[in-house]
Amino acid sequence: MHAETTPERDLVLSRLIPAPPRLLYRAWTEPDLLRRWFAPAPFRVTEAEIDLRPGGATRIVMEGPDGTAYPSAGVYLELVPDTRIVFTDAYLRAWEPSPKPFFTGIVTFAPEAGGTRYTATARHWSEADRAAHAAMGFHEGWGRCADQLAALAATL
Repeated sequence: MHAETTPERDLVLSRLIPAPPRLLYRAWTEPDLLRRWFAPAPFRVTEAEIDLRPGGATRIVMEGPDGTAYPSAGVYLELVPDTRIVFTDAYLRAWEPSPKPFFTGIVTFAPEAGGTRYTATARHWSEADRAAHAAMGFHEGWGRCADQLAALAATL
C-alpha cells in the first residue's frame, strides 16, 4: 500500500545518503543503533524499545540538554526489510488508541547513485498538526537526524 503524498498534511525530508539501504534500515530497527542518531544533538535517546513486526510497539525516550524527558510511543504498521518502515503514534501498543494521535511516519530507502534515497514523511492527522510540527522545527530537527544517520551509516 503506497498512498500518494498529501501536501496539506505531509512534511517530507529527502536526502541522498552514501550508504546502502540495508545499513539505514538497520539504524532504524536496531535499538543500539537508533540510540546513536535518532535525536537531534544536543538531545539524545536514553531509551529505545522496538518490537519489530507489524503491530509491534515502539517506545523511544529523548532527553533534552536540561534533562527533560520526551517519551514517544507507537506501533509499526508496515515493515519491508531494507525498503520501507511505516509507524504511527495513533496507537500506544497492542492496538491501544493514543489519546492524541499526531502523525504516521513513512520512511523509505531506495537505491540511487551509489547510495540510498532516504525519504522520511510525517503524515499528520490534520493541517493544524502539520503546521504545528513544521513550527516545532521538523525540517531542522529531522535534517540534523538525517545527517547523524548518514554519519553513523559510514561507520557500519
